[in-house]
Amino acid sequence: MRATDIITKKRGTFVTKSNGERILKDSLPLTKEEIHFMIQGCVDGSIPEYQMSAWLMAIFFNGMTFEETGYLTQEMLNSGDTINLHKYNYEQFNNAIFIDKHSTGGVGDKISLPLAPIVASCGLKDPMMSGRALGHTGGTLDKLESIPGYRTDLSEEQFVDFVAKTGYAMVGQSKKIAPADKILYALRDVTATVESIPLITASILSKKIAEGADGLVFDVKYGSGAFMKSTEDAKLLAQFLVNTSKAMGKKASAFITDMNTPLGYKIGNFLEIEESIECLKGQGPQDVMDLTYEIGAEMLVLAEIAKDREEGLNLCKKAVESGKALEKFLQNVKDQGGNAEELMNQINVRRSPYKTELIAEEDGYINIDAYKTGIAGVTLGVGRNKTTDFVCADAGIILHAKSCEKVTKGTLIMEIFGKDKDCLTPALNTLKQALSYSERPLKKNPLFFEKI
Repeated sequence: MRATDIITKKRGTFVTKSNGERILKDSLPLTKEEIHFMIQGCVDGSIPEYQMSAWLMAIFFNGMTFEETGYLTQEMLNSGDTINLHKYNYEQFNNAIFIDKHSTGGVGDKISLPLAPIVASCGLKDPMMSGRALGHTGGTLDKLESIPGYRTDLSEEQFVDFVAKTGYAMVGQSKKIAPADKILYALRDVTATVESIPLITASILSKKIAEGADGLVFDVKYGSGAFMKSTEDAKLLAQFLVNTSKAMGKKASAFITDMNTPLGYKIGNFLEIEESIECLKGQGPQDVMDLTYEIGAEMLVLAEIAKDREEGLNLCKKAVESGKALEKFLQNVKDQGGNAEELMNQINVRRSPYKTELIAEEDGYINIDAYKTGIAGVTLGVGRNKTTDFVCADAGIILHAKSCEKVTKGTLIMEIFGKDKDCLTPALNTLKQALSYSERPLKKNPLFFEKI
């Protein structure tokens, strides 16, 4: 078996039409053995990066079937360690169905932070492996590490122990989890093949399944601040994620949700911890609460804790109203080395000293673009352009008005906090570009577009 032959099979062959035009056609599906050969060669170095890059480009242009995507996901999963939660002899794991969620990323998307303690309060076991900020989207691990002392570099034994004891744990991907994904993602980033839906699917699922989940609920975002700009692309990705998960024996469903404008009122690492605590007190923004409850209810249904959506929603709301969800969150903070008392004392107090404001320059109904807001966040220090970039825990943006709301000239729209003084002016200029005004009321996109 040769890499060149596999690349050619996926690439297709040139055919000359009667008018002299040459076109590529007859790309063929790859077998499980061929995909195994490519991934094994990728990890052990026997297939050079230039051939892997050519293979990725062939997949980018010609796609993959659900079956091929399943093979690719399984091979990437098998390239490293996996966690089998069912092998652990914990009383709390008896008959447990482990369910997690995954968001395709957005601006102000803090849903995992209040969601995990809410569903854990309802008896669900959630092994949550999360990522870091990259580009305009935020990262759950960066937000958690803004909590004094909080650690996300847990051993497998610590991770499993906390899931058993508290109901959930938050951990980052170790070097031994899906190493093929690290190599392929780096190549995709520099070969303009990131947007391939089969490659996105395999990347997400190889990590999520490695953490030990029996089922997954996906929050697939669309819009300016999302990876998928259109509802059509988001729906296709959702179908790939759900169908591939099911082909691998996992329960799965997906929500397609709006990311044209930021979620909530607070954007930034510590600021989103603050807003998550507000949610756990039942005082969070409506959009964040609605999305958290809806995904939570679906997770409880997949875990067979709730018989239907209505019961799941009621259980989630009761977990918040009773105070149990906030208790779970603070217990997780303590589990993972954080100082819960210091955290609570910092709420609404801890801010970067480098601050400016965005004031409305005219009357009108406003729209705040999620992508440009996220880019401003990167300038402020909230996110990264590359994985080695430093993030500032106290940088961020507080919105005092949301899209579709009417403002008057001179109204405070945003408080802006930066990593240093120099970043404030360029970030403010980007945020002014993110803000637009209309004389007429704007139509608000529904938060939920479709469920798959």
